Amino acid sequence: MGHGHGHGHLATPEAGSASGRYVGRLAAALAIGATFMVVEFAVGFATSSLALISDAAHMFTDVLGVGMALVAVLLARRSGPTYTRTFGMYRAEVLAALANVLLLFGVAAYVVYEAISRITDPPEVPGLPVMLAASAGLVANIVSFSLLRSGAKESLNVRGAYLEVLADLIGSVGVLISGAVTLLFGWRYADPIVGVAIGLFVLPRAYALGKRTLRILFQHAPRGIDVGKISAELAEVPGVEDVHDLHVWTLTSGMEVASAHLTVTSEADNAEVLEAARDLLSKGYSIEHATLQVEHKESARRCGELSW
Repeated sequence: MGHGHGHGHLATPEAGSASGRYVGRLAAALAIGATFMVVEFAVGFATSSLALISDAAHMFTDVLGVGMALVAVLLARRSGPTYTRTFGMYRAEVLAALANVLLLFGVAAYVVYEAISRITDPPEVPGLPVMLAASAGLVANIVSFSLLRSGAKESLNVRGAYLEVLADLIGSVGVLISGAVTLLFGWRYADPIVGVAIGLFVLPRAYALGKRTLRILFQHAPRGIDVGKISAELAEVPGVEDVHDLHVWTLTSGMEVASAHLTVTSEADNAEVLEAARDLLSKGYSIEHATLQVEHKESARRCGELSW
């Protein structure tokens, strides 16, 4: 009996965690968002603009969300694997993404509630101050959007912050439109309608991010990986008779992990089987960290006696 793995230890956070490369950009986005959030809140409450308050609230979730993402990255980088935390703090990034989802749902619910309560008698909102504040917010969101866009393709954590900035960018455009309509036509319903539209725009994106995050937390197989196919291909490795206890999951963005038991023939060379299986997972599925146990029929019987 023998075992093997892709590395002697878990990859370091800097190497394994995609969002670790975007610390500077997250910090810059945090500073920009915090500055313009204060401006939008001040003008929004001063003018009673629900659309602007909605946009400022979204910017607040941007600031909080980006802040959590930044803290999660720093925590993951500084708290590597130990004997008590064998996977380090990598999952902090996933939890930050889930917290962002809850924030997005909360803000959307608040805006819809406020809009319904105001719909019968919408307050008069001065269009010019709203437009000026929204313009400043739009510039801030464009800069933050540009900073986080590339990282959103690699890291679930950065994607959570990126989606919040994207939603807020769209929100700033909506506030500009409502301000222009109010300024030109004096139509009071433009502001609450845009406020609701911003909230509804966020919901499907928050749902999609939440679904991806929960897949990781529940340790489901990564999207796009067919575990049945992996099992069949491992069974075809020369010397392998059976594959069982196969598990494939995501630790955090860009870090897929696998483990499996391989029952081999008595004539098989354990080292050769391990090498072939590792190559299959690495080259075929980009799974660099795999813990594989090679065993003979006598040893494999105990696996069948386990209750789960």
